[in-house]
Amino acid sequence: MSEARSRLLQTASRLFYAEGLHSVGVDRIIASAPVTRATFYRHFPSKDDLLVAYLTQADEAIRAQVAAARADDPTPDDVIRAVARSITDTIRSKGFRGCAFLNAAAEYPDPKHPVHRAVLEHRDWFLTTVTELFAAAEEIDPGPAARHFVMLRDGAMTAGCLTDPEPVCDTFLRGVEGLLSYRSHRNG
Repeated sequence: MSEARSRLLQTASRLFYAEGLHSVGVDRIIASAPVTRATFYRHFPSKDDLLVAYLTQADEAIRAQVAAARADDPTPDDVIRAVARSITDTIRSKGFRGCAFLNAAAEYPDPKHPVHRAVLEHRDWFLTTVTELFAAAEEIDPGPAARHFVMLRDGAMTAGCLTDPEPVCDTFLRGVEGLLSYRSHRNG
């Protein structure tokens, strides 16, 4: 990645996340980066291309968090807990403004728009990944558990930027523990 493209993407990502996708224009990104208009359009033929690159970068960061949770071959339950903790770490981070993907979906509701498609691709990957994690945790019905996890995550990401994140994070982690302990109550 060229230095100018990297600077554009970093600047745009910061502005998009903090202020919203529609509210930040190309002129503002060019001025903040700073790059020329020609440089911008050489790297991103349209604002939509930049928005998709922003979401792709966010997707890659979440994939890296999941990969880190799987490192060192922990138990399946501990991988799920580590993914959950990475979510709460994000919620507790300075400047947290909710889930980039949920925010993007709210601004781009048309399912045919490239931004909305990027959101759906990420969410499909995330649900598939969490389903795989729960499948590895024996005696748990992975489909419903994964959907419940994603729903808990979505609620925590939304509530975490509206109020004190500590009780939100605690509630989310308790919910995840409930999903992990359900098998012992069901089969024990």
